Amino acid sequence: MDNPNLSPETLALHTGIHRSEANEMSEGMFLTQGYAYESAEQARDAFAGKVDVYMYSRYANPTVTAFEERLAAIEGAERCFATSTGMSAVFVALGSILSAGDRLVASKALFGSTLQTFANFFSKWGIQIDYVDGNDNSAWTEALATPAKAVFIESPTNPMQDVLDIPFIAEAAHAAGAMLLVDNVFATPLGQKPLELGADAVIYSATKHIDGQGRVLGGAILGAAEYIDGPVKLMIRNMGATISPFNAWVLLKGLETMGVRVRAQAASALELASWLEYHPKIASLRYPLLPSHPHHERAVRQMTLGGTLVTVDLFVGEGVDRASAAAQEAAFRFQNGLQLFTISNNLGDAKSISTHPATTTHNKLSVEERAAVDIYETTVRLSIGLESVEDLRADLDRALALV
Repeated sequence: MDNPNLSPETLALHTGIHRSEANEMSEGMFLTQGYAYESAEQARDAFAGKVDVYMYSRYANPTVTAFEERLAAIEGAERCFATSTGMSAVFVALGSILSAGDRLVASKALFGSTLQTFANFFSKWGIQIDYVDGNDNSAWTEALATPAKAVFIESPTNPMQDVLDIPFIAEAAHAAGAMLLVDNVFATPLGQKPLELGADAVIYSATKHIDGQGRVLGGAILGAAEYIDGPVKLMIRNMGATISPFNAWVLLKGLETMGVRVRAQAASALELASWLEYHPKIASLRYPLLPSHPHHERAVRQMTLGGTLVTVDLFVGEGVDRASAAAQEAAFRFQNGLQLFTISNNLGDAKSISTHPATTTHNKLSVEERAAVDIYETTVRLSIGLESVEDLRADLDRALALV
């Protein structure tokens, strides 16, 4: 687009458009695994890298290209490469640049599957992984006084919504010779721009807000052309973590409504969080744009939206151990009492969702490991959907009475 100042909502409608001779309004869906060459010479030159044409949908596909271009425009990234899932995006983003003997520095508070990937694969392949308290800048300074190849963080974190100091960590990472990669799923491209804050790459599970209606899986890695067109593309093309054209088309259309959905959901999340934090059955609550959030000032500097998630710690009675079976039972009574919040491990959906991290997304962590990142049996993550905020408030109030 000629105008570099267009809003994300406008870019989501007017980028990544490659109309066929039919001049269709809705983007075409190219459900094909391969492509025909005009001649044997063109096929030879395509495989030799002398001409740029579609060759095989594991390499590139017109529908996938449209999605990648659109998301890159919204993010403000030079390039984007779509992947089959969010976790394949995490795996490829790091696996494409790490080798045996390299050092990866990561914040302790990460999605459970990310931690499992690091422990069960990267560490066994001879990659040194050092974990840092993401909220402690002095810990980052100490950890990155030694050279590293990559730094990986979430901000806000899943599920406790810690907001990490991305500019500070980026500067420390670069001084150590490392790339900073940020999982930006909770914030979305609308709520935070890690590349503008100094990060080198951004990772998404497009399954979440980009789809927004629980239909398909997908992921994306965004960053500089040298990184995306180099190691990322090389790894995806050869190991096959490619997104399907159908999923890419669904996500492409999801981007068109993401702005309307996420802004409405974030507004409802803020309203509900402002009410919930004073509820007698809520011991504590995390939402980045509330003044009560421990990193509120940082969140205001880095984020333009507070996101669609509200994380609560239930008050289950005086003297009750938050890691006990009794605490879990109370949390389950709350979840089972909700009528408008579906119990699921997804987030960012148009339908509101409740998740119990200790027994689902972070169940592979020990009690001690969960406690180190403030996850207890009393912790419930609420993904706020598009329902009436008054209806959601009534539903939460009714279920909290069961705790």
